[in-house]
Amino acid sequence: MALTFDDGPGEYTAHLLDELKQADARATFFMLGQNVHAHRDLVRRMAAEGHELANHSWSHPQLTSLSSAGVRSQVRRTQEAIKEASGVEPTLFRPPYGATDARVGKAIGMPLIMWSVDSLDWRYRSVARNARVGVREPRRDGVVLYHDIHEASVEAAPKVVAGLKRRGFTLVTVSELYQGKQLKPGRLYPKW
Repeated sequence: MALTFDDGPGEYTAHLLDELKQADARATFFMLGQNVHAHRDLVRRMAAEGHELANHSWSHPQLTSLSSAGVRSQVRRTQEAIKEASGVEPTLFRPPYGATDARVGKAIGMPLIMWSVDSLDWRYRSVARNARVGVREPRRDGVVLYHDIHEASVEAAPKVVAGLKRRGFTLVTVSELYQGKQLKPGRLYPKW
C-alpha cells in the first residue's frame, strides 16, 4: 500500500523524512509548486531517499473552475519547479480537492492519483485519530492520503508505519503500487 502526503513541502516535512528513513519506508509526495523553491533541499532529499515526487498543482486551486490554459500553467510551473530542485520530473498528478473532470484530465496530461483512505487530517488535527485511521482503514493496494503540512499528521506517521507493518503491509510509492500497469493520462487511479 502507498502512503501519500499532499500540500508540502513545509515546516514539518524534514521531520517526516527523518521518521520515514528510520522506519525504512517510502512515500509519495504530491507537492505544491509554490512551496518547492523555499524547500529545495527537502525536495532533493526526497528524491535521494527513494520517495516519489509528484505534482499537486502550483497553488491548490479548484482546477474545474480554471480554463484549460490555466490548468496547464498550474501543472507546467510545478513540473518545472520540482525538476529544477531535484532533477526528477513527476509523472503523477493529484488534483486539489480531488476535483477533476474530462476536460481537466486532458489538460493535465498525466495519470490522476486519488486515494482509497482519506485521513481527513486537515480537519481532525489529532495524532491519535490520524494514527488510528491510518492503521485500521487501509486495504491491500490502497492509497492513504495525509498532509505533511500538518504537525499532527507528521507526528502520527511513525505509528502509522509501524501499525501497517504489523498488519503485514509493505509500504511502496504509488508508481511501485502500479508497477507493470500502464497508467493513462487523464484517468483516475485507484479505481474501485
